[in-house]
Amino acid sequence: MQRSLPQNKEALLKSYTTRLKEDVKSMLENFEEIIKLAKVENESQLNRMTQIEQDTFEMQVRAANIVRAGESLMKLVSDIKQYLILNDFPSVNEAITQNSKLFRTKQQECDQKLMSLRDDIAADLYDLEDEYFTSIYK
Repeated sequence: MQRSLPQNKEALLKSYTTRLKEDVKSMLENFEEIIKLAKVENESQLNRMTQIEQDTFEMQVRAANIVRAGESLMKLVSDIKQYLILNDFPSVNEAITQNSKLFRTKQQECDQKLMSLRDDIAADLYDLEDEYFTSIYK
């Protein structure tokens, strides 16, 4: 059963999708351009060394763009994880309920042990009082 998402969540999910598509597209386009630069052209109006320097610089810029897009994708993954952790209310509620049950059980066990200890101490105190008040050494 698909629940209707609130508008802000829907917009956030669309922005995540857009970021994903843009970053992957950027990586692909820059990689394709690097591959195009790798082919050797015989004649150009630029000096051979100038052309090599220009191609090297363009490859470095495109490689930096690929790295930037990769870092952006890693940030996107981090944002999605954070969103899921902070907004996964059913699992958070389930964890709280389980912890609450566990702590209530522990509390009942402690209460029972304390009651038993109280009863034992009361019985021992009664015996000690009886011994004291019936003693000939008081």
